[in-house]
Amino acid sequence: IPTCDSKTETDGRCAGSLANLGNALQNTQQAIDLLRKIPKTSVEASSSLYQTAPVDASGDDYINAVVRLKTELDALTLLEELWRIETLFGRERPFRNAPRTLDMDILLYDSDCIQTERLCIPHPRMTERAFVLVPLHEIAPDLNIPGKDSLDTLIRHLAHQKIKRGRAPQQRLRCRQIQAWSRCRSGRSDTSCRSGG
Repeated sequence: IPTCDSKTETDGRCAGSLANLGNALQNTQQAIDLLRKIPKTSVEASSSLYQTAPVDASGDDYINAVVRLKTELDALTLLEELWRIETLFGRERPFRNAPRTLDMDILLYDSDCIQTERLCIPHPRMTERAFVLVPLHEIAPDLNIPGKDSLDTLIRHLAHQKIKRGRAPQQRLRCRQIQAWSRCRSGRSDTSCRSGG
C-alpha cells in the first residue's frame, strides 16, 4: 500500500503496499483500515485494488494499492508505523523479494529526497513498477516524482507489465486486529507484535 501526505496537489507523501500470501485481498483491505489508526495521520485517498503477476519475485499474483496520507509524523516514524502493521499480519523476510503476507513502503514524502540505510525516498524502484504507478496515478494524476517524467509518460513505458484493476477497498477491520494493534503500539509482549525489520 503506498501512502502519501500532500501539501499541494502535486507535492505529497505516499506509501505502497502489496500482498500475495494468505488472503491477500483481505490483508490489503484491512491494512488500509489500520493506516487510519496511526497517530496524527489520516487517509486522504486510497486507490482501487490491483492484481499483478510478481515482478522479480515468485509466488501467486499480488494485490496492490496506493494510499494518500496526511500526517504530522516524520518519514522514519511513519515507516516504523508501517512496519508495525506488517508485523501484525505476520510479515517475514526469509530472502529478498520473498512472497509476503503484506509489504508496505513509503513511496514519496512531499518533494523530499531521503537517503539513509533504513529509508530511500523517492522509492528507488517505484518508476519501474506498473503496480505502483497505475494506482498512484488513480489518486494523484498530477503528482510529480522528483527528477522523473510525468506519471503518464512513465506508465506508457511500462505498458508491457500486465495489471488488472479490481474494486475499491472496503473497511473490514476486525475487533481482534484493533486489539492486537493497540497491544503492539503500547509495547506489550504479544505473539502478534514481533519486531519489524
